Amino acid sequence: MADNRGVLLPVYIVADESLSMRSLEKDLNEGLASLHESLRTEPMTAAKVRIAVLGFSDDVAVRMALTDVRTERELPRVTIRGGTSYVAAFQDLLTRIPGDVEHLKGEGYQVHRPTVFFLSDGQPTDGEGSWQIPHSQLVDKARTKVAPNVIAFGLGQALAGTILAVATRSDFAFMAVPGVNLGEAIKQFFETLTSSVVQSGRAIASGVPEVVIERPDPDVVRMAIDFV
Repeated sequence: MADNRGVLLPVYIVADESLSMRSLEKDLNEGLASLHESLRTEPMTAAKVRIAVLGFSDDVAVRMALTDVRTERELPRVTIRGGTSYVAAFQDLLTRIPGDVEHLKGEGYQVHRPTVFFLSDGQPTDGEGSWQIPHSQLVDKARTKVAPNVIAFGLGQALAGTILAVATRSDFAFMAVPGVNLGEAIKQFFETLTSSVVQSGRAIASGVPEVVIERPDPDVVRMAIDFV
């Protein structure tokens, strides 16, 4: 086994690439570029995280496999297409995350529980109840040892109840404020993501490891609350 090379936090950005996101494609790509630039200015922090970018529609497109972004000239661009298959997204993560963690450990790293940032503007186009099966397997620590923390953001036609069901904790579920500009909501998603990654990386680098989830601007994005 390789010597301990340090501690890493795997971060997965899972972005909705369905056709309803077409007007937000530019905002998504600008958000990814902003994340990359922020991490480039914090190389010591960036060294503690590995980032993957996955676009989901009818299937999952790997825009960037888990990577040390310090080695990348730029982050990839998302491409709008097809439907909104939550099944595809969670089934992919269910196999991808354990493989990635095993690979990092094989390289001699200690690995923190992964974090998934999930963004969707609509309801899943899968059959009723079907996406919950791979999702429940993914987040169940008894079944998936490396089950991730999932932070979920909903906007547009996404329902608060769905976003709450995706997130692994109720305070990890956020919804765009009704009537807010959706481009601004996307910007808040990436600002929250960036701040969370940077603060978590700093915590790991300081020797006091902690996954930090920054709170978005409440005038734009608020915690999801469902009706009963």
